[in-house]
Amino acid sequence: MECTHDLPYRIGDKWTAHVLRALQDGRRRFTQLRAEMPWVTPKVLAETLRAMERDGTVSREAFVENPPRVEYELTAHGRKVLGLLDLCCDWARENLVET
Repeated sequence: MECTHDLPYRIGDKWTAHVLRALQDGRRRFTQLRAEMPWVTPKVLAETLRAMERDGTVSREAFVENPPRVEYELTAHGRKVLGLLDLCCDWARENLVET
């Protein structure tokens, strides 16, 4: 059977899995996410978060404060994707990691 539509999210891209893991324990501000992933540039992290928001895996809440504050959180759909990520990690540990 041929799949004629695009997947609604990009779990296989370079940073989505890292963001999923960073948000698995709850809400985080952008600066907290950056601190947990210092190897990703702010621009790329912002692009990844925007894509994940469009895909429905992350919600974004902006607070009217000075300085502005924005928090990100996994949606119910994002939590389901975490389960898929866990399965992939389990498979990799069983099949790809040499003992």
